[in-house]
Amino acid sequence: MKMLIRINLVAVFVLVMCSQLNAQQAGKTLRVLMIGNSFSQNASRYLPQMAEEAHIHLVLGRAEMGGCSLKRHWDSVLVNNLDTNRGKAYKGKSLRQLLSSQKWDIVTMQQYSLLSGDEASYQPFAKNIYDLVKSYQPDARIYVHQTWAYRADAVNWGMIDGEKRAKDNKEMWQKSRAAYHHLAKDLGNLPVIPSGDAFFQVATDGKWGFKKDTSFNYANPVYPALPSQKNSINVGYRWEKDKKLQFDPNHANEAGCYLAGLVWYNHLFERNPTQLKFKPDAVSDEFAGFLKEVAFKN
Repeated sequence: MKMLIRINLVAVFVLVMCSQLNAQQAGKTLRVLMIGNSFSQNASRYLPQMAEEAHIHLVLGRAEMGGCSLKRHWDSVLVNNLDTNRGKAYKGKSLRQLLSSQKWDIVTMQQYSLLSGDEASYQPFAKNIYDLVKSYQPDARIYVHQTWAYRADAVNWGMIDGEKRAKDNKEMWQKSRAAYHHLAKDLGNLPVIPSGDAFFQVATDGKWGFKKDTSFNYANPVYPALPSQKNSINVGYRWEKDKKLQFDPNHANEAGCYLAGLVWYNHLFERNPTQLKFKPDAVSDEFAGFLKEVAFKN
C-alpha cells in the first residue's frame, strides 16, 4: 500500500511539473530567423498553426532565397559590405539588416539540398555566417537544419563529392546527414533539427513508405490522370495549367511540410508533437498519427 501511495505521489508530481512548464511556455514569444531557402519555407509552413495551439506567439524572420546555398548567402553579405545599397537579397533587406532588426531567440541555417551531401561546400561560408550571427545576436541559439533527401523515384540526386552525385535517396540521406552533423560539431556542437532523418524514416517504412506506381504510363501520360502517390511526403507528379506533367521529387508536399513542422515543433518549442491536434486537411488522421510519432522520436 505504501509503495502504491509513493507511485501515485510521483505521478502527481510529474503531472504538476508538466502543467507548470506548459503554463510557463503558454503566452511566450519565440522569435526565429531562418537563413535558408525553399526547404526552410517548407519546414515552417505549418509552424504558425502549431505555435497557436501551443499558445506561443511565433515571430518568423526569413533570410531565404530559392535554391540558396551557404556560399550564396555569404556572397550577399560580401556584396553588402562593399555597397550597402546592394546585397539586399531578402525582399529588399540584407542579412545584417535582418539580424539587427530585433532580438532573435533562435537562428537556423541549412545548406542547399543539391549540395547537402558535399561536405566541402559548407565551409568557410557556414563559419562566416555563424560568426556574423553571433556578432549581432550573441544570446541567440543557433540550430543546424538537416534537410531531407529526395523521393525514391527521383532521377537526379544531390552532390556528394564535387560533381559526383548520390546514387539513391539512402546515399543522399547518409552523406547529407554526415555533413550536417560535422558542421554542427565544427561550430561548437550546435543542436541539429533532424528533418532529414524523419523524412528518411517515413520514406523507408514498410507500411507507410511511398512506393512508385509501376502501372502508370510515365512515357505517355494522359491528362488529367496521375500515378498513385499514396503516403508521399514530396510533391511528386502534378499537372500544370498548360496540361504539362511536372515532376518535383525534392520539395515537401502538405504531408512533408507537416512532418518537418512537427520536427521543428519538437526541437524548437520543446513540446510533444504527438499531442498536437492541428493537421492539414489533406493529411489523413492515420498518416498524421504516424508522422507525429516519427517526429517525436527524431
